[in-house]
Amino acid sequence: MTRDVEIRGDTIRLGQVLKLTGVADSGGEARALVERGAVTVNDEVELRRGRQLHRGDVVAVEGNALRIV
Repeated sequence: MTRDVEIRGDTIRLGQVLKLTGVADSGGEARALVERGAVTVNDEVELRRGRQLHRGDVVAVEGNALRIV
């Protein structure tokens, strides 16, 4: 199931999305998920926690799918 994540501006960083949605409890946990290759953006493994996400991007991690809207 894909969950929509509404953002106020034009972009949001990957680490912020992981914390905002509760997938990660802290920045350190978000970093660990990204560094071990557990996070994909638009079906490609993403290793940059600071990646800028835009509306329409889909983040997947450990069974959670998050669509930026």
